[in-house]
Amino acid sequence: MSCVASPWGCQWNTQEHTCQDVDGTVLGPQIIKHRQVGSPCPQFENPDPVLIPVGFKTTISFEGINLDVYQDRTFTIGTELMRNLKEDVRFEDGPFYSFSGFNFSFDKSQETNVLFYVKDKETGKKIDSTLNVTLYNCSLGREDCSLCKNAAPKYNCVWCAKRKSCVYEKLCIDQATEDPQDTECPDPQITDIIPRYGPVKGGISVTIKGSNLGIHKEDIKAVSVVGVPCIHQEDRYAVSTSVVCEIGPLDPLSTNRGPVEVELEGGKRGTSSVFFTYRDPIASSVHPDKGSKAGGMVVTISGSNLDTATREDITVTVGGVVCTVETFGANITCRMGEYRADKVPSDLLMVTVKYGKNSTTAVPTAFQFLENPTILDHHPKGSFVCGGRTIVVTGSGFGLIQNAIMRVQASADEWSGMSPTEYLQEALNKNDTVLQFLSPAVNRSYETQVFRTFIQLDNWVRELKPFDYHPDPAFDSLTKKIITETSIIIVTGRGFSKAMTAKEAQAFVGDIPYFVNTLQDDKLFLDPPSSQPRALSNHHRRRRDTSSDPLDLLIKFGNGEWVVGSVHYERKNEVSLLIIPAVIVPMLLIILISVYCYRRKSQQAEREYEKVKHQLENLEESVRDRCKKEFTDLMIEMEDHTNDLSEGRIPFLDYKTYTDRVFFLPSKDGANDVMITGKLDIPESRKAIVAQALNQFSNLLNSKTFLINFIKTLEGRPDFNARAKVYFASLLTVALHGKLEYYTDIMRTLLLELMGNYVDSKNPKLMLRRSETVVERMLCNWMSICLYQFLKDSAGEPLYKLFRAIKHQIEKGPVDARVKKAKYTLNDTGLLGDDVEYCVLTLQVLVHGEGPDVTPVKVLNCDTVSQVKEKIIEAVYRNLPYSQRPKVDSVTLEWRPGSTGQILSDLDLTSQKEGRWRRINTLAHYNVRDNATLVLSRVVHTQQNYDQNQDNQEERNSLLDDDKVFHLVRPDELDEMKSKRGSLKDKSMTKAITEIYLTRLLSVKGTLQQFVDDFFRSVLCSGAVVPPAIKYFFDFLDEQALKHENVDEETIHIWKTNSLPLRFWVNILKNPHFIFDVHVTEVVDASLSVIAQTFMDACTKSEHKLSRDSPSNKLLYAKEISTYKKMVDDYYKGIRQMVSVSDQDMNTHLAEVSRTHTDKLNIQVALYQLYQYASKYYDGIIQSLDEDPAAQSKQLTLRLQQIAAALENKVTDL
Repeated sequence: MSCVASPWGCQWNTQEHTCQDVDGTVLGPQIIKHRQVGSPCPQFENPDPVLIPVGFKTTISFEGINLDVYQDRTFTIGTELMRNLKEDVRFEDGPFYSFSGFNFSFDKSQETNVLFYVKDKETGKKIDSTLNVTLYNCSLGREDCSLCKNAAPKYNCVWCAKRKSCVYEKLCIDQATEDPQDTECPDPQITDIIPRYGPVKGGISVTIKGSNLGIHKEDIKAVSVVGVPCIHQEDRYAVSTSVVCEIGPLDPLSTNRGPVEVELEGGKRGTSSVFFTYRDPIASSVHPDKGSKAGGMVVTISGSNLDTATREDITVTVGGVVCTVETFGANITCRMGEYRADKVPSDLLMVTVKYGKNSTTAVPTAFQFLENPTILDHHPKGSFVCGGRTIVVTGSGFGLIQNAIMRVQASADEWSGMSPTEYLQEALNKNDTVLQFLSPAVNRSYETQVFRTFIQLDNWVRELKPFDYHPDPAFDSLTKKIITETSIIIVTGRGFSKAMTAKEAQAFVGDIPYFVNTLQDDKLFLDPPSSQPRALSNHHRRRRDTSSDPLDLLIKFGNGEWVVGSVHYERKNEVSLLIIPAVIVPMLLIILISVYCYRRKSQQAEREYEKVKHQLENLEESVRDRCKKEFTDLMIEMEDHTNDLSEGRIPFLDYKTYTDRVFFLPSKDGANDVMITGKLDIPESRKAIVAQALNQFSNLLNSKTFLINFIKTLEGRPDFNARAKVYFASLLTVALHGKLEYYTDIMRTLLLELMGNYVDSKNPKLMLRRSETVVERMLCNWMSICLYQFLKDSAGEPLYKLFRAIKHQIEKGPVDARVKKAKYTLNDTGLLGDDVEYCVLTLQVLVHGEGPDVTPVKVLNCDTVSQVKEKIIEAVYRNLPYSQRPKVDSVTLEWRPGSTGQILSDLDLTSQKEGRWRRINTLAHYNVRDNATLVLSRVVHTQQNYDQNQDNQEERNSLLDDDKVFHLVRPDELDEMKSKRGSLKDKSMTKAITEIYLTRLLSVKGTLQQFVDDFFRSVLCSGAVVPPAIKYFFDFLDEQALKHENVDEETIHIWKTNSLPLRFWVNILKNPHFIFDVHVTEVVDASLSVIAQTFMDACTKSEHKLSRDSPSNKLLYAKEISTYKKMVDDYYKGIRQMVSVSDQDMNTHLAEVSRTHTDKLNIQVALYQLYQYASKYYDGIIQSLDEDPAAQSKQLTLRLQQIAAALENKVTDL
């Protein structure tokens, strides 16, 4: 069917079972022409029945049509769920067939769709089939009788008393008993009461957990708690498992402790074995008793019986100010809200704790609000990006503050799809007038970012102005290599004085600090010490004679450390009168043997040169062989993934999820953004009015005059920042998705104006570089919409293969779970700089509850337990997208080396400890061997398991709190404890060794090269199908460039690069989870970023001058950049030579996209969110419309006022 229905004019040969190009010379009944009338394709359809129970073999009949070419043939039928079993198909009568069915086993969900395939038994070729049935399991989710009886009648599920489970009715055969349909359910069982304490006056909700607690909410006849009637809350009833009721007040003469009883219709009763207790909570004290009016401090309330009820039942107020409860137990802690009254200091206010509807306890005159802190000054005014500089903030009122934080916000490139980054640092010291911080280290790519620094004191926030981040200093190589006790060392470079003074800078030669006498922007002058410096050995023992040893010269600015060279120390007191004979005699000897030495040394030098040359050749051959071997291994191991791709298993996201992630996942709320959740908090009584008003607002947005005024008004407001522009444009894209032709017209209009502004300002090359305007983000969204189908049809497969190849190659070697560094990576900053010993293990994994089949899984013995779980889940559930797989925290892993099993976990009491450091458990720690059997189980949240998990979690948390945790490599402690300095020589040696490991980058790059090339070709190939949107927009740019004299070819190239590769492809390449249902780890993201940077470099016209000091990531693909640049140039030229896409054709394409996908999007939510901007800037929009004659003629002001009146009862002039 897919062959003859394709748009490319193909025909189907039923004899050869192949899809061929249309050929008029090939004729016969076996040929089915392209889109032939009557759809004569052989196929099977209409299965009966369509509901199949698990565990019962059910005969299925179906219909076969157009099977003339298969006369006298026999067929077999099978399904992927029963991969190794096939059944013969029986011919019944006429077009009807049947087979005896399968005895299915499936317990992953209550229902699943099963698609049967039919094959010609003789040829083994598949025939088109739409035999799709639903397989269901009565047992899943119906653990007791009531849940079973609540199942839909179509399933024929019954409670089988003999088997004590819910099964398909024909599986419950017991002649000695009555019909299973008439089986009565057992009495209710109550297993838990939440909470177990309540106030004497009642008024709180009690949740009763258990089984067989009725089938319908009307089944609950009565509930009593300690003999007191409890009002059933029917809206919170859960079939069979949960009853929620509101307790009444306790009679003073009654006992305050007793069971809970539930009575059902028919007289069945259940009584709890656990007791409920009525008691009154009493609050007695509050600490602290003062705080700033901005709030944010945590207040602790002490007393007796405070843990009565549950956390959800209590509210805390301080003189009317809400205090948000954070912890609930023997003591209550809450975070204070903002005090808005005018009187400061306030009176001593009452702290009130309310339990449910009826009970309160209070501490009178317990808390007082005082004025907010005041910041007067700060010094110094800047820092290097490496951070660590001491910043002193002076002011008053700091004594009231609990948490003082220096927060640095870094803006992000809008087209990158990444959220702005924050760097935090808590105060080192504080008193009432002084705060002391260490400036946070920030990302070193500061050139593309703007940093803003804030001081946050509880809820009170103030920006530090001025405070600037400067690039780290650069150091030149030392020219003077020999020093004495009187030598002044001069260190040269640049940028020293930007954010450092002589008093703050530190210098060390060997183990001795040198005094920094003078600090200039390009020079440091170091005074010699009073004692001789010494090098430190590996064991930190001082050597006796170090005159010939090189000593590292270390410069330290805050967190930054730089080894600028090595020096030799010489002592002048060794010179004496004996120097003359000591020098003259050796000189005579040297003269006598110089000729002999010269000849011998020259021969030795030649031998050494040949030796080094041979070593280099061996190294080059070794790297080449390693790349070839790794690539061969990867291609073999990727074969299974390729087979999955050929069967259509690329986990593409649906259109709505794709647009949600591209448009709104980078927003400040992330996955919780209202546009992704689709949940609006609108009262039920107003929903109809709001819906009608939003339809009117949608009509108003379809007025080009209004929309242009709307956008320009917002962009004219200084508080409408870059983040708001991006979010607004994404909302607009969704709201206008139903009319993408109109959306494109608006975008063209705004782009023409933007282009004119850049050209007139003599900076045309800067256009579209970032999303600094609404229209630039609109263009980004437009590209994302128009290229979705191209991603699914063409570019998605090589991108997914590249992602899988990177992930697979990284996981072949050790990955440090704590520092996120890997042995195999493309990113030098993410390279594991230690040669970790490891070996590959093959585990035999049995999934609990999913049959006896084992799955072989390859892991490393140095993997943590969590990493092993991830690899097992990846292997066992490979056919499921990531969102449908169990998460690591939801499964347990048990090793069964003998008769007893052992639960494996990352941290437990057996974890290896090294001082204050604790190593995360690995398979090697547990001594798990090759071919060991492990059992993967889902975590079942029963009360017992819950308590056990809580205990394990508390144990794990205590381990984390008490110790520093590491996996493969212990992090350097120099940054954390300045007083403990290790051997600087050791550190230099470690750095040198790390550089040696950079050859691994070449190995990984060579292994992945084909996948990178395939992706680049799929994106930059104009010979294949180019989406019409790209041709249309590139032609638009070319046309506009001809109208401006100062727009050259290089500028057009930059415009096209900014609009497509940088704005769309780099975003998708760095974020595969935008288009696929996958999880991108930090180590995979690091390698993707290198490829994305290479793609960006390939799209620029400027030449990249490389040197030995260039970043490793730039050097890695330096050889390929010229090839990729040519691909980009040829791609742009090829598109220019294509046949133009007319406005009519483009509008037809856009209309089809609108028709196909608009009904899936949250249009109403987008309109509601857009209106919030209209409401915020209401006066400015009204003024803009009043000043526009076109708007006046269309009465746009009146229409907006009417909408405002309906949506928020805004007072208008109507």
